[in-house]
Amino acid sequence: MSLTSVETKYEHIILDKKGVPIITGTNMKVIELVLEKSAYGWSPEELHFQHPYLSLGQIHSALAYYWDHQKELEADIEKRLATVEQIQQKMDPPKFIKRLISEGLI
Repeated sequence: MSLTSVETKYEHIILDKKGVPIITGTNMKVIELVLEKSAYGWSPEELHFQHPYLSLGQIHSALAYYWDHQKELEADIEKRLATVEQIQQKMDPPKFIKRLISEGLI
């Protein structure tokens, strides 16, 4: 645990210096685990299989933290997605994408 982190009432969750919930003993953000669960429909057991360094206790604690703070974490997800979209709009597509577009393949 970093000196600048703050403990929470969730045994396996700390807040970093920016207030971002992190799974204790790792560098994994709660939001990353939640996005995987949401994107792939993974159960806690599948999340554990995909991340064997996390205990089921850590996973369940992260999910409980999410459900108890869903509104603020969903707002953070939306903000992150908007940032990615802004960056993508500023970038030129790769050459192979331009070629596929010019050939009418996409």
